[in-house]
Amino acid sequence: MSATAPTTEDQFEWETHPVTPDRFEDFADVINVNRRDRHCWCLSHRLRAPQIEELGGGDRETAMRRLCERENPPGVVTYRDGIPVGWCSIGPRAEIPLLAASKLMRPVDEVPVWNIICVVVRSGHRRQGVTARMLEGAVAYAASRSAPAVEAHPVDPAGRMDLTMAFVGTRSMFKNVGFRVIGTTDAKASRLPRLVMRRDLT
Repeated sequence: MSATAPTTEDQFEWETHPVTPDRFEDFADVINVNRRDRHCWCLSHRLRAPQIEELGGGDRETAMRRLCERENPPGVVTYRDGIPVGWCSIGPRAEIPLLAASKLMRPVDEVPVWNIICVVVRSGHRRQGVTARMLEGAVAYAASRSAPAVEAHPVDPAGRMDLTMAFVGTRSMFKNVGFRVIGTTDAKASRLPRLVMRRDLT
């Protein structure tokens, strides 16, 4: 089931779907097109090594496949005209072990938020409006699962940020889709403090 209804603005049709097992290859096409064995598979900010070992026998791809079988898959894939172009790692904070146990990014309050912990735009599709569509789709997906709010922990760079394969995002990126700053964390990314930004859904 699509988390967002297809739209045709900008002459493209956009859809966002949770990364269920049948969409795993689309997810892989976004983050690891060459299927490298030692790739992160978007687990580095989610699970500790013993948890990866338990899920996948030490194989990161297998561990990620197991996560995709759960009631709340570990994120969403965004499609433009049927082509997978973006990945957003999102889920309930309580189901993201590294974040839930973090001493540097503590909860702001008791709201059982969902968190965005990684955003990736497929190579060859960057600076084409994918990020905003993907974040809107991720928020819609969380709302469809009755999430009360979605949080992210981006940075606020003074200039252009190096957008590597996977990144935490910038303040303006989230502000543009309705998130607001509600605090700061003790964590850093690229030597910059990470903010707490939230979009309320109720």
